[in-house]
Amino acid sequence: MSSSADSPNTTFDWPVRVYYEDTDAAGVVYYANYLRFMERGRTEWLRALGYEQDELREREGILFVVRSVSLDYLASARFNDRLTVTSSVPHHGGASLEFEQRIIRDADQTCCCRGRVKVASLDAATMRPKRMPAHLLSGILSGLAHQAQASME
Repeated sequence: MSSSADSPNTTFDWPVRVYYEDTDAAGVVYYANYLRFMERGRTEWLRALGYEQDELREREGILFVVRSVSLDYLASARFNDRLTVTSSVPHHGGASLEFEQRIIRDADQTCCCRGRVKVASLDAATMRPKRMPAHLLSGILSGLAHQAQASME
């Protein structure tokens, strides 16, 4: 069961700077590295809500893994650009979260890349889908609501 009505439409922003190692021979961000930036955004979003992924594995027996990705590359980011990775969760299920993510160049607010990333919750022992514990899903959703409230103030 997927829900969007009870998921606040709020975003989490995470700053990223483009390092030389992130670029290709043309001096622009190598296309696969946008996925790395998005991963950092999702991980830091969970961390900001108080959830460390290694602790979720140990205490709750769950892992979050990427199930599917859809990306649109819109503009090139270059060495030393400051970027902001924005992440939101417009839909969720009992064992999944769907992220909408954008990578914005800070200097001119150009969207360099946007994507949808579906993340599944798996049982750490069996690697099979596993519903997120109710308290975890509730904590994530209430954390989103708290972020939305704080951004309005």
